[in-house]
Amino acid sequence: MSQRAAVFGVFAVNGAALGSWAPRVPALTEQVDAHTGTFGLALLGASVGMVLAASVSGRLVQRFGARAVTAWSGFAGCALLPAVGSAGSVALLGIALLGLGAAVGALDVGMNVAGVVAERRAGRSIMPVFHAGFAFGALIGSAAAGGAAAAGWSPAAHLALAGGAAAIVLTVLVRPLPVHSGTAAGDGGRPALQARPLARRPVLWLLAAVALCSAIAEGASADWSALLMVTSHATGEGAAALAYSGFALAMAITRLAGAWGQRRFGPTRLLIGSAAAAAAGLLAAALVPLPAAGYLGFALAGAGLAASFPVALSLAGEAGQNADGSGGEREIGFVTTIAYSGFLAGPPAIGGIARLTSLPIAFVVVAAVAAVIAAAALGARYARVREQARRSELDAAVR
Repeated sequence: MSQRAAVFGVFAVNGAALGSWAPRVPALTEQVDAHTGTFGLALLGASVGMVLAASVSGRLVQRFGARAVTAWSGFAGCALLPAVGSAGSVALLGIALLGLGAAVGALDVGMNVAGVVAERRAGRSIMPVFHAGFAFGALIGSAAAGGAAAAGWSPAAHLALAGGAAAIVLTVLVRPLPVHSGTAAGDGGRPALQARPLARRPVLWLLAAVALCSAIAEGASADWSALLMVTSHATGEGAAALAYSGFALAMAITRLAGAWGQRRFGPTRLLIGSAAAAAAGLLAAALVPLPAAGYLGFALAGAGLAASFPVALSLAGEAGQNADGSGGEREIGFVTTIAYSGFLAGPPAIGGIARLTSLPIAFVVVAAVAAVIAAAALGARYARVREQARRSELDAAVR
């Protein structure tokens, strides 16, 4: 198996794991005898775990390598899925989700570093294709979860089977993964500009803004699209769920073409055009009170947001690349950590705006957030140019 196929497979397994447990929320709510507010606190554990793990995983990958961190976190996630399914109280569920979130956060950083390494060795942009694997895996996992629920399977039985199947697949995928990106422990040989604290590099903040805005828009679409369709487009609950299905499917298919788009138009123009499409789709879904406008709007938003996260991480890895082709682990971890805060804070913030105004107005705000991706992408381009010019000046001074 090639490295690229192995990385794609790991992305798909990660997506399938997420798609497996999220649709079982209604059954889990009943299992732990929780109301919506209490269950929301348990769900918060997953987001907190993801943010905390992502914040340190860049260093772990730099020290132990992408393959090791991906393997440890992946198998930990497989073991924790049954714990989530068998939790008998809100407290136990929150603890299990905290651990699962931490495993997923570390896995995300490890597999994205592995993706950047595979991309460098391929000599062309392929990160969007890897993220398409995640999207398709999530669709498969959610479909299997729906089938398990329809068959009357308990969350414990279903997630135990899902965790075991994921572990078997990971066992096959781990060996072909890149061992590391060639970075030695520490910062020896790192150019002076890249050795600076990450928080002092504007390019990383701007790339993090791209990923953050994408995460907020994606999270809002996942959590609130069905309710918008019911309340503003007069659809039934079953039909309303198709809005997010269309969003996710459009994102997955577009990511398959994202690598071509990045090579054809360049990352900045791709991000600007994609941000415009996402904003237009979200505005249509929010402001045009017709079911067709809602479905098409969310599909367009999914297609528009497809490139933002993978391209931002690819550029973050590039910003940390050394002359020997190594590096980028810390930069990817930095951008990922900030992006996860969007998944953590974005949906509740949109809910608060909807409470103060209305859900359509809240989605107008989401559209504005998606439009910010274009400005952040343009700013990141200029920041990269300035940083490269400064690096050239330092190299010339050394010589």
